[in-house]
Amino acid sequence: MIIRSAIAQVAFLCVVQNSLAFTPTGPLLQYSLFSSSTSSLLTSSKPTSTGTHPFSLLSSTSSVDSTTENEIQEDDDESNLTGKGLLKRDRYLATNRFAVRSGKGAKFEARWANRKSRLSELQGFKYFHLMRRVKLDEENGTQSYDEGDKKDGSNMGNYVSFTIWEKKSDFSRWRKGDAFKEAHGGTSIGAFMSTMISSALILKGPPRPAFYDGLMLQSTVPDQVPETIDGWRDVEANGVDNLPTECFIACNQFYVPGENAAAFEQRWASRESKLSECDGFVAFSMLRRDTGGKGHGVVPFDENSEPSYMSTTIWKDRASFDAWRQGTAFKKAHGGKPPSEQVKGKDGGEGPPKPLWAKPPTPIFYEGTLVISKPEGA
Repeated sequence: MIIRSAIAQVAFLCVVQNSLAFTPTGPLLQYSLFSSSTSSLLTSSKPTSTGTHPFSLLSSTSSVDSTTENEIQEDDDESNLTGKGLLKRDRYLATNRFAVRSGKGAKFEARWANRKSRLSELQGFKYFHLMRRVKLDEENGTQSYDEGDKKDGSNMGNYVSFTIWEKKSDFSRWRKGDAFKEAHGGTSIGAFMSTMISSALILKGPPRPAFYDGLMLQSTVPDQVPETIDGWRDVEANGVDNLPTECFIACNQFYVPGENAAAFEQRWASRESKLSECDGFVAFSMLRRDTGGKGHGVVPFDENSEPSYMSTTIWKDRASFDAWRQGTAFKKAHGGKPPSEQVKGKDGGEGPPKPLWAKPPTPIFYEGTLVISKPEGA
C-alpha cells in the first residue's frame, strides 16, 4: 500500500514538475514539492551528471537582478500592517510542516542531518532547528513522540522545520536568487526520480509551509553554539535512532479574528515578562501568520481551522520549561491585565479581560534537534 501510494505521489510530482518548470513561480512551487527533504533549508551533497547539485539550495550565495531586488526590498515595507494598528515585525520565520509516515521519523531526521548546506552563512540567517511534536506526561515530567493519525490528518505537522531570518527580504532574496533557480533546473530525471521515490516512502503527501512575522522578540546570547562545518551541522545520523534532543519548544496557538488582531497584539505587548531572567530560556516570539505567503502547499488561510497567532518559547530543555511554569515569573505573566484592558465585574470591580480569540488557545509542544544559531542568538 505504501509503495503504491509512493508511486502515485511521484507520478503526480513529475507531472507538476514538467508543467511548472518554465513558469515564473515554477522554482518556488518545485521547491516546496521536490526538495529531497521537501524543505527549503537543505541541500544534497550528491552532484548530478551535469556537475550541479540537484538540491543545493543553500550551497551558494543567491544573487538577483536589480528589478527583483527592488521587489524584495518591498517585502520590508510594513505600512500596510502598521496602518491597521499592528506591530512591526522583529524577525521573519519560515516553517514547513511534514506528515512523516509511521516508524520513519529516524530516517527523516537522517535525511536532514546528512545534507550539506550553507544555511548559517546566508545573509540574514539567525536560527534554525528541526522539531518533532511530543505529548507531555505531567506526572513523570517526560514526553513522547506525537505521531498523529493519518486517518484524521493529525499526522500533519508531526515534524516541522523552523528558521528565523532577520528580515523578510533576507528570506525572499534567497528564495528568488540564482542559487535557488539553479538548484531546481540542474538535476537529471534519474536523480529526480530516485529522490522522489525515497521522499514518498518517508512522507505522507507534500509538506505545508507556513510563514510568520515574529513579534516581541526576546533572545539570550547563548553560552555556546553548536559547531557547523561550511554552514551546516556535522552529526551522526544512522536512520535508526532519533537524533538527540537539543532544546524544548512550548507553543500556544491562538485563533484571533482579524478585527481583534491589533488589540490582541497590544495586550501581549503590555504584559510584564521575566522570561529573559529565567534559567534555560533561549528565545521567545509571538508569531503572526503571514497570510500573504505564496508557493505550493500554501493554502488559503482559514482563521477558524488554523491559528492566526502562536506564542513560541524555546527552552534549553523540558526541565527549564517546567521550572518556569511552576515559578513566580509564570504567575506574573499570566496574572492581571493593565486597567485599560480590564472589564468591570457585576459589582463594579475589575473582572477578567475580555477574550479576543474565537475559541480557546491550544498548546502544542516539540523537541528540537539540529540546532543552528548565530553567536548573538535569535
